[in-house]
This record gives sequence, C-alpha cells and structure tokens, in this order.
Amino acid sequence: QVQLVESGGGLVQAGESLRLSCAASGSIFSIYSMGWYRQAPGKQRESVATITSGGSTDHADSVKGRFTISRDNAKNTVYLQMNSLKPEDTAVYYCNTIVRAGSEYANYWGQGTQVTVSS
Repeated sequence: QVQLVESGGGLVQAGESLRLSCAASGSIFSIYSMGWYRQAPGKQRESVATITSGGSTDHADSVKGRFTISRDNAKNTVYLQMNSLKPEDTAVYYCNTIVRAGSEYANYWGQGTQVTVSS
C-alpha cells in the first residue's frame, strides 16, 4: 500500500502562482513515475504533467510554458510549479504514482487538492 498526500492548493488570482507538493509513503519498492492530474466539475480527469524515475517529463499542451513538474526521489516527493495561472486551471489536482515491486506494478492516487483561480 502507498499513500499520497497532496498540499499547496488554494485560492489565487489569475496571473499568480502556486506550488503543489505530493509526498508518497508506505510500501514503496520503486517509483516508476509520478504525475499530476486534474478534474474540473463535469469533466473527465486529465493528465497535467508526468515525470519518470529517470527524469523524463511530459506536460499537457494547455500548461506548457506555465507549469513545471519536478521531483525529489530521496523524499519520494513530486512538485508542480504553476505560474501564470488562469481561471481555466481551476480544478481538483490529483497526485498519481506508479510503483514497481519486481515485475509487478501498482497505481495509486492521492485524494486531491483544490486549486481555484479567480479572474
């Protein structure tokens, strides 16, 4: 079992910044990847940014140039620096990780943190 705890969400005005953090704990054998997803009311959950254990990153087109994902492997923590926030970024942001034990993989989700961007 793996637990993910997100923090850093809140209320912000358009153009401002937030930094989300997600710390993983529990039965972590090896982290394959970590990422951030978001879900706005009435919409499907979508990928925002992911990072592999090797450091490769992928950012959604809608956030490229504004958001940056990073990690601290020693702390099993992933971050999402969000700059130039827009009202359309408003959503619940979820942390995700894929962990490996031998050849077995498991997917875990955090409970989410609310990000609200006002005009």
